[in-house]
Amino acid sequence: MTQSGQPTPLEARASSALSGCVRVPGDKSISHRALILGALAVGETQISGLLEGEDVLNTAKAMSSLGAKVERTGEGTWSVHGVGVGGFATPEAPLDFGNSGTGCRLAMGAVAGCPIEATFDGDASLRGRPMRRILDPLALMGARVSTQADGGRLPMTLQGARDPLPIVYRTPVASAQIKSAVLLAGLSAPGTTTVIENEASRDHTELMLAHFGAQVTSVKEGAHGRKITLTGQPELHGATVVVPADPSSGAFPIVAALIVEGSDIVLTDVMTNPLRTGLFTTLREMGASIDESDRRGDAGEPMAQFRVRASKLKGVEVPAERAPSMIDEYLVLAVAAAFAEGTTTMRGLQELRVKESDRLEATAAMLRVNGVKVEISGDDMIVEGKGFVPGGGLVATHMDHRIAMSALVMGLASDTPVKVDDTAFIATSFPDFIPMMRGMGAEFA
Repeated sequence: MTQSGQPTPLEARASSALSGCVRVPGDKSISHRALILGALAVGETQISGLLEGEDVLNTAKAMSSLGAKVERTGEGTWSVHGVGVGGFATPEAPLDFGNSGTGCRLAMGAVAGCPIEATFDGDASLRGRPMRRILDPLALMGARVSTQADGGRLPMTLQGARDPLPIVYRTPVASAQIKSAVLLAGLSAPGTTTVIENEASRDHTELMLAHFGAQVTSVKEGAHGRKITLTGQPELHGATVVVPADPSSGAFPIVAALIVEGSDIVLTDVMTNPLRTGLFTTLREMGASIDESDRRGDAGEPMAQFRVRASKLKGVEVPAERAPSMIDEYLVLAVAAAFAEGTTTMRGLQELRVKESDRLEATAAMLRVNGVKVEISGDDMIVEGKGFVPGGGLVATHMDHRIAMSALVMGLASDTPVKVDDTAFIATSFPDFIPMMRGMGAEFA
């Protein structure tokens, strides 16, 4: 919704070839972490390429409320003067994270290691999302929830541990948010805190902790897992962080270029961390023309330039073990699958049910209302691609930015226009999505 409370619908129409060279916004995961670790460090952290979407701006406000000095010094450039590990102060008002589950859950971990009390809140969507699986390990470390809404939901007041305890914790699901919350709380605990994952999740927190001076190790655990060990009570030092372009945001122009005939676009500085590139692997298996060049890295995170050209796609099977590396991209992958020839089966998508919306059901509804045959079987989604999409549907976004962008991408190559009921929430992750896409030739009205 806009500030006036009115929805902002938009229609996407079949477009001519997309072209241009663009840089999508900075990675949201890295942006959140740079602000939080900068706030927990001693000295100044300088961040460039920060995603200035609502989610990240709310995290910046929260770090300021907790005692760090956070200021914008230019477009995408920010300075954070931190308070040191365990140095957060009790905020004067509730910390409002808007729509951001990542910012909220990571901040809970950081607060849990400090002897302070803070109230966490968010918009209607975030208030509906579960927090218990974050709070369970934090309780083992000594944090305590003093007030909460029904079902362990926001608004919630968290009392941080006066003497945090190190733990060994095996995550119940592959979740970078759970892992990160435990590690951030573990910064304040003596000894070593260990997180064990049966399926490896995004490792941005581990890489950035090391960049700020923490002692952290990660080794293989089983066939697909990791064991991460953090030495507590380090003195983190302010650092320089260059935020790479977000592959989750890049997914939208990439899929648009693949399905709109004649398209040829270039995306610069795209993060290529192997725990985030499941979509690119899948699209290439489907026959996508995606070429990489200019590979380099910063703060442990690799990046590259991508050239993407329109391609004839075919259906594939996406294994469940790939889900952690592309969990936010299944929505737009489903759009690519609808334009592919043949069946695409995406397995192990249970995590999609606890995002900004029930993304599994919302994605299926988005496809069905536009004439695409799709089935949900347990936690699997099966899309019957015909090489074209009839379109013509009105998509309910459920306050979910990725549903809105995926539906708009679909409309760029559909036989008839696709309309979404509200685009306001796109600003949480990709404020310039609509003008950027229009600049490459997208037909939005």
